[in-house]
Amino acid sequence: MSSPHLVAVVGNPNCGKSALFNALTGLRQKVANYPGATVERRTGKVLHHAEIELIDLPGTYSLTPRSPDEAVTQQVLAGTHSIERKPDAILCVVDATNLAQHLRFVLELRGLGLPIVIALNMIDMATRERIAIDSKLLSEKLGIPVIETVAVRKKGLPELTEQLLHVINVGAPSCADYGDSLKQRQKAARKIAADVTLSEGIGHKTTRILDKILLHPVIGLIILFTLLFTMFQAVFAWAETPMDMIEAGIGGLQEYFANTLPDGFLLSVLNDGILSGVGAVVVFLPQILILFFFILILESTGYMARAAFLMDKLMSAVGLNGRAFIPLLSSFACAIPGIMAARSISNEKDRLTTILIAPLMTCSARLPVYTVIIAAFIPDKTVGIGIGLQGLVLFSLYLAGIVAALIAAALLKRFVVKGTADTFMLELPKYQTPNLRFVLIGLFERARLFLKRAGSIILVSTIVLWILAIYPVAPEGADKPAVAYSFVGIIGGWLQNIFAPIGFNWEISAALVPGMAAREVAIAALGTVYSLSGSDEMLEVGLVTVLNNAWSLPTALSFLVWFVFAPQCLSTIAVARRETGGWKWPLFMVAYLFGIAYIACFITYQTASALL
Repeated sequence: MSSPHLVAVVGNPNCGKSALFNALTGLRQKVANYPGATVERRTGKVLHHAEIELIDLPGTYSLTPRSPDEAVTQQVLAGTHSIERKPDAILCVVDATNLAQHLRFVLELRGLGLPIVIALNMIDMATRERIAIDSKLLSEKLGIPVIETVAVRKKGLPELTEQLLHVINVGAPSCADYGDSLKQRQKAARKIAADVTLSEGIGHKTTRILDKILLHPVIGLIILFTLLFTMFQAVFAWAETPMDMIEAGIGGLQEYFANTLPDGFLLSVLNDGILSGVGAVVVFLPQILILFFFILILESTGYMARAAFLMDKLMSAVGLNGRAFIPLLSSFACAIPGIMAARSISNEKDRLTTILIAPLMTCSARLPVYTVIIAAFIPDKTVGIGIGLQGLVLFSLYLAGIVAALIAAALLKRFVVKGTADTFMLELPKYQTPNLRFVLIGLFERARLFLKRAGSIILVSTIVLWILAIYPVAPEGADKPAVAYSFVGIIGGWLQNIFAPIGFNWEISAALVPGMAAREVAIAALGTVYSLSGSDEMLEVGLVTVLNNAWSLPTALSFLVWFVFAPQCLSTIAVARRETGGWKWPLFMVAYLFGIAYIACFITYQTASALL
């Protein structure tokens, strides 16, 4: 018995390809993984036509692979896959509601010299959106059969099977050349789509009009940066009340424990260890949720894909592409979700570069550090109409992180993670009204992940650091704060030998150790080192005054520069290790960022000392 004819089912992601495969094969499917890969292999014979075997290949936008999944599709179609024979024909599934986008891949397939049948899928959705396509004219222009289908309702399946048998028997049409470049094929696809589209529909017409404004190279960028400015203003303005409430709740718990538990180990670990440490992180949850609320709204409307498109030119200048924009944007809330969001980048080198520079984005945990140091050393005066000097310094610190990230990306791509950026291919969805359920579920999921991943690590780290900060106890008659005799104090003394050239005394050096658990913990650690006590509010007010008296301005500037570049928290390092699959790149990330920080602090401190 001869082998069945092998037909490869291909198409762009989300075109209904797998639904059509299921409808054609029913339950007669075989599912396995390709050897040595996690890419799923699905095959099945067409119902009532055992002479045709379908293989459902991973979705792709082109024959230039950008991931292991897409590489399988390219290799199978080219006949170069190690275990898969070359298909006898191709069944290409095209989304009728996004014809121009999907035709680009069809035109590339036409150059393979294989028989092809087009399944113009989701034709019912196109009708509902008042999109009318002349499928007969489309078939004539492409030179291949085009069958209208609705996979989920099994519409058009007999006609599709009939055409597959026909093209297998008659063979492939002559190859068509629509150009070698992506732009050439895109231009040809748009022209064909325009010729065969009788009515583009309300949604597409609205999207086309909005895109003329929002994707404009000048107006589009102005709108984008206005949105981002508004978003960051809201992150700090809207979060104030809920953050105060969380702080009040934590303070209430500490007061409750203080009133009900006797002084001793248990009270200290609850109040000074767990609530002070974990609470310092949880308090920033409102800022993170507000930032993600904006991001999810922009995603839900279809604008986020446009933002990535607009940023592609800037990102390409440093060797990345527009896909890196969203993970870096997320890093302003916290580097952890930013690093996790880098999963959306298919190119491994671009993804790794994005992970390595994500910690340079100024996360919300650094805000308490910046606020205290600026309040202590930067005069509260205006330098222009409506522009305060303290606010300007804060903005400069954020900007320094962005510029440093772009420079680091360019250097990493040139000398370390070598490789050219992929061609940026992104399907631009139609604009839609935000889906409230999608937004709420997204917020819940991100809150859960943040509290589980970051909170658990910080909880353990805080308890360990609290123990190190109270043991060994100070000897009788000690003339220094008790923490100076603890392991943290001892380590601070050792570190002072390293950090003295950049202006750090032993107290600052000691504070850097607990600051590794979470960046904002460094402020609480400074308060402990300087023997301050009382409520958090009193602690902050007192700390500003003490730092102003204890530090020189060059030391304060050096401390700010340190937190722009170096302050890796343990949570970030742990997530980077998980996302990169080992310790090599996280250790490299820590080393290069600390190296930059030390050099920048040395220059800042020595220059400021010479001038001031």
